[in-house]
Amino acid sequence: MQAQRLERPSVGFTPPPYVLQGDDMPRGGWEAVALPFAQSPQVKVPQQQQQGQPLTTEVWYRLAVPALAPEAGPLYLYLPRWKSDGQIAVYADGRLLYQTDAKFLWNAVNLPLWIPLQGTAGAPAVREVQIRGQRLRHTGAAISSAWVGPSAAIGWRYQARHWLQSDFPAMSSAAFVAAGIFALGVWLLRRHEPLYLLFFATSVVAFVRTLHYFVSRQRLPISDAWFSGLTVSALFWQVLISYLFLSYLHGVHHRRLTITACVVTALVSMLTLPLLPAPPNAAIISPLLYALLLVLGTTLLGVACRDAWRVGSKEAGLLGGWGLISLMSGGYDWLLQSNLLVSVEGIYLGPYSNIGVFFIFSYIMLRRYLAALDGMERVNANLEHRLREREGELALSYERLRETEHRATLAQERQRLMQDMHDGLGSSLTSALHLVRHGKAGSEELAQVLAECMDDLKLAIDSMEPVDADLLLLLATLRFRLAPRLEGMGMELRWEVQDVPPLAWLDAGSALNLLRILQECFANVVKHAQASCIRVECEACAGGIEVRVLDDGHGFDVDAALQARGRGLKNQLRRADAIGASVSWASTAAGTRCVLWLPLQAPGQPPAP
Repeated sequence: MQAQRLERPSVGFTPPPYVLQGDDMPRGGWEAVALPFAQSPQVKVPQQQQQGQPLTTEVWYRLAVPALAPEAGPLYLYLPRWKSDGQIAVYADGRLLYQTDAKFLWNAVNLPLWIPLQGTAGAPAVREVQIRGQRLRHTGAAISSAWVGPSAAIGWRYQARHWLQSDFPAMSSAAFVAAGIFALGVWLLRRHEPLYLLFFATSVVAFVRTLHYFVSRQRLPISDAWFSGLTVSALFWQVLISYLFLSYLHGVHHRRLTITACVVTALVSMLTLPLLPAPPNAAIISPLLYALLLVLGTTLLGVACRDAWRVGSKEAGLLGGWGLISLMSGGYDWLLQSNLLVSVEGIYLGPYSNIGVFFIFSYIMLRRYLAALDGMERVNANLEHRLREREGELALSYERLRETEHRATLAQERQRLMQDMHDGLGSSLTSALHLVRHGKAGSEELAQVLAECMDDLKLAIDSMEPVDADLLLLLATLRFRLAPRLEGMGMELRWEVQDVPPLAWLDAGSALNLLRILQECFANVVKHAQASCIRVECEACAGGIEVRVLDDGHGFDVDAALQARGRGLKNQLRRADAIGASVSWASTAAGTRCVLWLPLQAPGQPPAP
């Protein structure tokens, strides 16, 4: 597209007039130029001023609008890019349609313009478009091709350009920061791994660096000096942090090189940020700084790639190689910004190289995360294998222990039965044998002794039956054994038993002791009391169960019996103490009362709730 161009010097930045009148629009000095048109910057430091105002340049462009049929629809002006450290205003036949509202630096230069030329009803057809630009001198400027037409014809161009130049960098930067915040959270939990903190720092500086690609259409909350300084210095910090990330990744450190890079980055930050009393203009020194960045970045990333190749770190080599490619794209962006060798309509590659950095960083973090998960899975598998081995060993030990306990139980039960048969049945048989050998036993006495031996044997057998803590079942077994014998001797047996709670401690050994106590009690009644009736009572009492045996025979002196040489009552006391019970007697001329108290819990066992 052809355009008419006029350039004239000015002082300071002046607001554009609402309507072009008189001298607002120069008449002479126009030259024909082809769009796109660009001028390279000139480095002059310090910047010259006049009356306290910076020296500026005012540039005008005039574009003829082709005549289109009314049915084609409203016309729009589409500019892919304009570049200037200043401001721009667009007129249609001398009427102001658009002006930049932001500050003079980073003034939406990367955002394409989409301006309606006939935005009101009844507006006349536009014949000419005038573009007024005002910029700092020596900074260079450029304007792309201009497109005029209906939305259906050129709208897709604007939408595609806006997405490539603004929307995509904004989305990718937001995704990078989100991943960086996640990495920061991981670092807060794993402070010994600085890679996650460096990843977060890289995402932040990359976001700051790409801000000028998609913001600044409106006025920013910070000054031009701070915004431009942040975007320039962020590039140096991004290169430095990437180098530190690579150093930690491949494990090779160069102390002097790291210190030099930190010092250079700090000095650039001092020069670009408004920290000094009279800071240099960032727009003027930025081309020199970008050239310095190219040298610094190539050195740092080249060394990192060499170290990664030497130690065989593929991840560090991949990131370092992409960093070198990003520096090449940075060189392309520098040429584009400086209007050298590259068309102004080109697209900055910086945001896209950041996308590659984002994916490589994310890939490295993901691999480390997956490696950590694999390590944990291997550790868990090893622990599970060792646990299974220990479980097998414990199961084998448990079986051996059970077998040992079973053998010990059998031995104890055998010992108990042998001891009991020795004390009971063996003693009775020995007495019978002594009577027979010495001819002192009649048939009646011998039958009595043998009956006692049978009772002892039956009692031992009954104690081996499972009673399941049921005292009444044990007493019923005793009644079944003794009732026929008592009735044969002409004694009446009365059974007055109530329901009682179970005794959890009542096992075979305890049952035998209990039966022995009651057997001895019945034997004493049969032998000495000459009773006609025996009554057995059983009921629950406070803290236990009472089993009472009462007879109507001749009484005896309890104290004298306990002090005598006989062992009957003493054996009862001993057996009662063995099971945590107690036994007592009360005897008068009208009969004897024997009371056996049994606890509900075994000795040392806590009471039931």
